[in-house]
Amino acid sequence: MKKTLLIVCMLVFAIALTGCLPNDGTYIINKAGFFWGVWHGWMAPLSLILGFFNHTTRIYEVSNTGWFYDLGFYMAVISGFGGFSLSRRKNKRDKD
Repeated sequence: MKKTLLIVCMLVFAIALTGCLPNDGTYIINKAGFFWGVWHGWMAPLSLILGFFNHTTRIYEVSNTGWFYDLGFYMAVISGFGGFSLSRRKNKRDKD
């Protein structure tokens, strides 16, 4: 029962997060800034997967404020994926 509830909660959470993903720039009122860049960087893997099925979903926000959005986006992408590789190397060295 707990396992089923956990799976349902994770699915609801993932579906709720799709409302915060970057799109094709059609319905933008305000341009995305630094913190949206960080958020979109964290959500990049989910955006990539959904982009295969929905052509309006993009990894990168088309309508952004420029350099600060880029900084936030790349900080999130590098810290998320780079952090995993560094922890794997550390564990690998410990085992040797």
